[in-house]
Amino acid sequence: MIPVPGGVKVWLATGHTDMRKGFPGLSLMVQETLKRDPMCGHLFVFRGRGGGLIKVIWHDGQGACLFTKKLERGRFIWPSAADGTVVITPGQLGYLLEGIDWRMPQKTWRPTSVG
Repeated sequence: MIPVPGGVKVWLATGHTDMRKGFPGLSLMVQETLKRDPMCGHLFVFRGRGGGLIKVIWHDGQGACLFTKKLERGRFIWPSAADGTVVITPGQLGYLLEGIDWRMPQKTWRPTSVG
């Protein structure tokens, strides 16, 4: 898991992104499409066309970080392009990285009584 400091927002770039882009290309997308500063310390998440690959860019104050995750099976749950930019919590990012539906995670079974 990415160590997300308190107060940091996680921005999802809706739609699909060309996954050949590295930090310079994704930073330019943050500036032009999301209208944000890529060096502000927030996390910016991009998903490829196939849905099984995401990239996260983050500037930690010392330098730029680029994280990539590819699912072996399945697709990352992603908002539609009509949603514009979407902000999620660091907890929801954890679900997203695990391939879990971050919009409505389901609680596991809990016993109703003891014994």
